[in-house]
Amino acid sequence: MASYIALIKWTDEGRKTVTDSLNRVERVRDVWKKFGAEMKAFYYVFGRYDMVAIVEAPSDAAVAKAVLSVERWGASRIETLKAFTEAEAAEIIKGLQ
Repeated sequence: MASYIALIKWTDEGRKTVTDSLNRVERVRDVWKKFGAEMKAFYYVFGRYDMVAIVEAPSDAAVAKAVLSVERWGASRIETLKAFTEAEAAEIIKGLQ
């Protein structure tokens, strides 16, 4: 499975209902599972983003479906990055030669 990093920001609605955020995280785990993915780690952070999740998923399409499903709740906006391990990146870079 591929790895993804989700950078998450609360919307105004999400900030208004911040006390429910712990429950939402559990619901998000279930959404990822629904699409064959797994949230490996979740962090609340300071700075440009409010939360970060590390996810393993079977496809980009599964990630898109999960992200769109969660964003429909209106509490957050998610920017997703596809991540490559060092070994995967090495193979890509070696292929450039």
